[in-house]
Amino acid sequence: MASSSYSNPPCAACKCLRRKCMPDCIFAPYFPPEEPQKFINVHKIFGASNVSKLLNDVPPHQREDAVNSLAYEAEARMKDPVYGCVGAISVLQRQVMRLQKELDATNADIIRYAYNEMPQPPQPPAASQYGGRRTAAGHGSSGSGSFDQNSGFYYPSQWNNNDPSGDNESGSM
Repeated sequence: MASSSYSNPPCAACKCLRRKCMPDCIFAPYFPPEEPQKFINVHKIFGASNVSKLLNDVPPHQREDAVNSLAYEAEARMKDPVYGCVGAISVLQRQVMRLQKELDATNADIIRYAYNEMPQPPQPPAASQYGGRRTAAGHGSSGSGSFDQNSGFYYPSQWNNNDPSGDNESGSM
């Protein structure tokens, strides 16, 4: 074997490009020799020269994030050449919308169920069916029933012909 002054193995980029990996190689920190497919995908989609230019233009503290983004986009482009990661984002957005609709429907079911489990207060009758709500003087009703001053509800009763106001209008129709 030939001896080399640089003892580290070449990075995945230099190995793929079949060149000697120098100590100041821009690719070495981001494309380790254990991950050759990462660089192969990036190289196929963006090209080694473009990636090198991009990494030189990006501040050193942001280079790792840039390489991870390039690798993700390259992998997505390999799977879906037309849409890339935008296709994956679109699929996920549709899934979120579908799940949001399902959650809204489930919450509505829960509210309906909880409402049906609560005791229902008596509903005031329709005015045309029982002659309307009684006033304080007892006028305005031809049927029998009682008016609860606390709740404001009129409770009709077909069995009780006692008029709380003393007026008996049951036969006035």
